[in-house]
Amino acid sequence: KMPLLEIIVIPQNPEWVVATCVEFGKKMGKHVIVVNDKTGFYTSRILAPYINEAAYLFYEGNSVDDIDGAMMDWGYPVGPLTLLDEVGIDVAAKVTDIMLKNYGDRLKPPDGWHTIIDDGRYGRKNKKGFYNYKSKKKDVDNSIYKLLPQGVSRKKADVAEIQKRCGFGFVNEAVLCLEENVLRTPRDGDVGAVFGLGFPPFPGGPFNFLDH
Repeated sequence: KMPLLEIIVIPQNPEWVVATCVEFGKKMGKHVIVVNDKTGFYTSRILAPYINEAAYLFYEGNSVDDIDGAMMDWGYPVGPLTLLDEVGIDVAAKVTDIMLKNYGDRLKPPDGWHTIIDDGRYGRKNKKGFYNYKSKKKDVDNSIYKLLPQGVSRKKADVAEIQKRCGFGFVNEAVLCLEENVLRTPRDGDVGAVFGLGFPPFPGGPFNFLDH
């Protein structure tokens, strides 16, 4: 179902090998990008600060509904906390540890993040996460707020702040990927973000968004 194919290459790969893989991906009907080998590659790496910023907003007192709703209003197909539930909160925590070791404190998760996993919340796979999956209707599991310093009290959302903090974290990391030669072209960065992660298509991807 994923329309993107991200091909990871290393210096030892001859160009004919890369070209063969690209052609094969196109025959599969995929949008293909070629990415150089570095921790997180491209799509997983730019997703990390987006999810991380959503976690900070959550710990600062924003509700699950407000965070996910703000990013869907900005153009994402699902919100970042819904995405965390789908990927698996425990899986995301392991990825975060790897990213932190390789990229430093800018990808450090909020203090207390482990309490969610310690509470046995892994997301959809065990029907316990930010949302409740035990009934047909997917609702926010309000008991998760009891794990936070502020408890169940949530603050009034600043939608623009949520959108800028999550969205710009995503965009900034994409720029770093281009600067570090993980990406070959800005176009690959736009294609990967839109077709791999659901970055809002109307601005045309993070690099086109920056150009405007």
